[in-house]
Parts: sequence; structure tokens; C-alpha cells
Amino acid sequence: MQFLYVMDPMCGWCYGFQPQLEAFLAQWSKSEVTWVMGGLAPDNDQPMDDALRETIAAYWHQIEKTAGVPFNHDYWRINTPYRSTYPACRAVVAAETLTKGSSCAMAKAIQAAYYRDAKNPSLEDTLVACADSIGFSSEEFREELRSDETERTFQDHLGIVGQLQV
Repeated sequence: MQFLYVMDPMCGWCYGFQPQLEAFLAQWSKSEVTWVMGGLAPDNDQPMDDALRETIAAYWHQIEKTAGVPFNHDYWRINTPYRSTYPACRAVVAAETLTKGSSCAMAKAIQAAYYRDAKNPSLEDTLVACADSIGFSSEEFREELRSDETERTFQDHLGIVGQLQV
């Protein structure tokens, strides 16, 4: 059996229910899982306005209460947040391109940086540090992250998301 898991590494609900996902995947360990990047928010280099910051920060509290996972709310105080999740999605695609089967590890590294360590995964340097933390060469990963192949593959993911109406 094959599963498609549509997610975004910067989706708070994806982070919140990661323990349930892992339990599910353990039950189906012989099945193939294809990680499809959902791309919640396109590339944007403009800081979030206050209203959006407050809305997303409130979601974090809701997810924390519902799923029982901790969030580092200092993120909102120490970062300039951008409503841009495409870079993090590309990072998962780039990791998978470099090493088949690494989508989960890369997504978890991004989630840990973002939700636990209050790092900004809209920034390339954060994503490269995440890749480095799971064993990728920083230079090789940065090159793959910026590659046309990664962009084409990510666009394919967005096409699948559109077809599935997720």
C-alpha cells in the first residue's frame, strides 16, 4: 500500500499531530509513504502584519492545548516572521532529492527549529542549519535547495495538492 502525506513543515497542526503520524506510520511500516509538500504560503519577503502574527500565535496556543505538544512562543518576540512556507517546503524536497527517504527527518528538523528553538524557517540559513543537523553537507544542500530541479519538483507537489483539492 502507498500513502500520500500532504503536509507543510510550517503547519502547526502537522507539528502538533506528529506523534500520531509516527504511530500510524509504525503500524504501516511496510507501506511506502510519499511526502507531498502542501505549500501553505507562497514566497514573500514582507514581514507579517500584527493581525496575522496574532492570529497565527493564537493557533499555536490552540494546537498546544489540543495536541499537547509544546511550542516556543518566544518565536514571535525574537524573529521577524514572514508568511512564507515555500522555502521550508523546498527544503524537504531538496533533502529527498539528495537522499531518498529523508523527507520525514528534514520536516522534523524544520519543525524542531521553528516550534521548539524559535528559529525562522522562512530563511535559507535556518533551513541549511536544519539540513546540516541531520547530516547533509551545507554547501551541497544549499545548492540543491536553489536548484531548478527542486523548484520543478516542488511545483509538481503543488500540482498534486491542487488535484487532490487539499
